[in-house]
Amino acid sequence: MAEMATEPKHLAELVKNLKCSNALIQAEIDLFEQFISRLDPQTVKAPSEKTLLSPGRKAKIRSTEKQLFLTPEQKCDVAQNIYKLVTDDLKRAGKRSEKLLEYYKATLEEADIHLKEIKKERSQFDCDIVKATEDKKSMKMSAEKITKYTEDKIKAKDNLIEKLQRKNAALHSYKKKLQIQLKQQEEMAEGLTELDFEQLKFENIHFRKRMDEQNLNHLNLKLLAGKTLQILNYNKEKLQTLTNESDMLNSDIALRMKLLVKLEEETKLAVEERNKAEALNKKLRGQLADFHVPHVLQYIEVKDSHGHLQKSVREWDRKVEIAEMALKTYMKSWEKLRIAAGVRPVHTQREAVDGF
Repeated sequence: MAEMATEPKHLAELVKNLKCSNALIQAEIDLFEQFISRLDPQTVKAPSEKTLLSPGRKAKIRSTEKQLFLTPEQKCDVAQNIYKLVTDDLKRAGKRSEKLLEYYKATLEEADIHLKEIKKERSQFDCDIVKATEDKKSMKMSAEKITKYTEDKIKAKDNLIEKLQRKNAALHSYKKKLQIQLKQQEEMAEGLTELDFEQLKFENIHFRKRMDEQNLNHLNLKLLAGKTLQILNYNKEKLQTLTNESDMLNSDIALRMKLLVKLEEETKLAVEERNKAEALNKKLRGQLADFHVPHVLQYIEVKDSHGHLQKSVREWDRKVEIAEMALKTYMKSWEKLRIAAGVRPVHTQREAVDGF
């Protein structure tokens, strides 16, 4: 039973592997058919009789088996040829699609231009004719306007057609001229020899080397210009900082000059005061040198007289105070008497004295 169960699984795997190998072989056959269908029948060589003839039957079978299968190198060549052909087909299809796309773009642009022209003509027709035909009284005039409008437009279109025909003829002549120049250049190129081509190749290589040298020199000059620009910017910044420092120093110098002038004036005043002090000092020193101390008895006598004078001054001050107090009492009594007699009173002693 186990053997019966494993046999279907084995057969299924075998069938699956055979399908995969058949699919690969079918893909190889399709590629080989594409390769054969694209080949020129005249260039394909028929197999020689020597390869077909063989001494024995086994040799014939082996030769046919060898001819049935391709080697990996041959398969690779076929695949590369098919790849080249497919890429060429894709390039051609891309070019055709680009041309079709350009053609469709051109037709769309032309349609847009025609649509704009039609809208413009319609708006102009509405402005010139339709508004005039809305009034029923001017039907005759509107018909004349319509005919005149159509005739003018036909003339304008004819003029445009003639202008475009002249331009087309000029372009055809220019195209013929270019074709003639191209033919002449092709004839000149056909007349060139291999030596000329070698000379041109050598000159091309030489000029390419010179171009590379010039490009390298140009690159070096760009780098040098960038470095010089950086140095210039650095020097500009440094110059700016130095100019700012110079301005600050100039302002500081001006302040210090003002301070110096002030100090010089103060020193002049100090010198003058010193000279005055020195003169006063000399004078005082002279007086001190000429000073003579008085006698002791004379000093005692002067001191005693000074004490007596001070004592007399105090006594007189006391007497004045007593007299002022007596005067005040007398004045008060006098005022009372004057009031009793009805005479204007005298307010103070000082006013009485001033009036006196």
